[in-house]
Amino acid sequence: MNAELTLLAWTAALAIVQVLLASLGAMTQFSLEVLVGNREIPVEGAGWVGRAQRAHRNLLESLMPFAAMVLVAHAAGVSNATTVLGAQLFFYARVAYAIVYIVGIPWLRTLIWTAGVVGILMILSQVL
Repeated sequence: MNAELTLLAWTAALAIVQVLLASLGAMTQFSLEVLVGNREIPVEGAGWVGRAQRAHRNLLESLMPFAAMVLVAHAAGVSNATTVLGAQLFFYARVAYAIVYIVGIPWLRTLIWTAGVVGILMILSQVL
């Protein structure tokens, strides 16, 4: 397995860690009945719990284009220093993003998010 696919797998693992963190946090703010119910109204946590939930949703939104670019590059047989660096940039930016978002640092969060997008664009630049 090449470096880009490995980083895609680690990003999926990060998504699992983030949903578990958000779920555990939600258990501190909502009753079991609310959490296991049908949730006709979304359950949005307060403070760090809400930020953890939003960070997880944001990762899921960016995971699709990242996964698409990694898989297209792999299918095309493209793996080079730029695609590896793009995948590394995306993954480490997403780890940092989760931490910074949960802690609550807004401007830094946006800069880190931008770095992750640049990582995706780096991979895209190699498959076009």
